[in-house]
Amino acid sequence: MRHLNTVLVTGYARAPQGTSMYEIYKHAGIVLEINYHNHTIERVDFTFIADLTSDFFKKLLEGYDLQDGLDPLIERIKKHYFAPSQQAMIVALQSAVQRYWDYVQEK
Repeated sequence: MRHLNTVLVTGYARAPQGTSMYEIYKHAGIVLEINYHNHTIERVDFTFIADLTSDFFKKLLEGYDLQDGLDPLIERIKKHYFAPSQQAMIVALQSAVQRYWDYVQEK
């Protein structure tokens, strides 16, 4: 059996009404694969409709060290992502990261 150094965490937030995300999913969702040895986001997946949006968000988040705090990452999102779902994605991210830190504390 292969040993894993990562965990998978998810976070969700209500998608903004009037968006494709709301019409299809009702929620904005994020899935993070995080290396629990160095607290780095290794892989990311989202409930975005367009592949371009998902690919762009992956560039924003993958490789980020959560030990640097969430504020710089949120500022990066605000600086580079202008869409109605911006705040929903930030809330989903915060939820997933909180779930991760809860796991780390219990471990």
